[in-house]
Amino acid sequence: MAFEIPADLPTDLWPMAWMIGHWEGSGHGHDPATNEDFTYAATVDFAENGSPYLHYMMQLFRTDEAGQPIAALGMETGFWRPTDDGQIEAIIAQPEGVAEIYVGRADGAKIELTTDVVARTVTADIASTGGHRLYGNVESDLMFTYDRGTEASELQPYLWARLKRA
Repeated sequence: MAFEIPADLPTDLWPMAWMIGHWEGSGHGHDPATNEDFTYAATVDFAENGSPYLHYMMQLFRTDEAGQPIAALGMETGFWRPTDDGQIEAIIAQPEGVAEIYVGRADGAKIELTTDVVARTVTADIASTGGHRLYGNVESDLMFTYDRGTEASELQPYLWARLKRA
């Protein structure tokens, strides 16, 4: 599907412009707590409103044998914003009681982010300690990986997917 950069997009957002839109697809994951692999359906939205940031939301769904979504698996939301020195900051919150601040850079159609800060509520479901994310535009698809560390496991692959612009 063709994509056109909005004419009034703030120039600071141009390195992230290729991400704007609604993406759908499937992915794979590994839960180190249970040592189980899983598959999921995913939707990712990056939206702009003329301000110097992108709003981000990702939703994951359990799937049936045919790969159709059947139940919510997880979600996160946040804001991605460029800094004056060319970096990208992403503030991402999950309803399980975790909020993360990532810092990274865009390099063409690749964005790589590493956690700078992780905050957890006292009742957080996941004892997250850090993360690393990689997003790329590959053959017009959004590919991403999310490595996560917890108090029980070192930083390791957690989620990866390939999504199509919908």
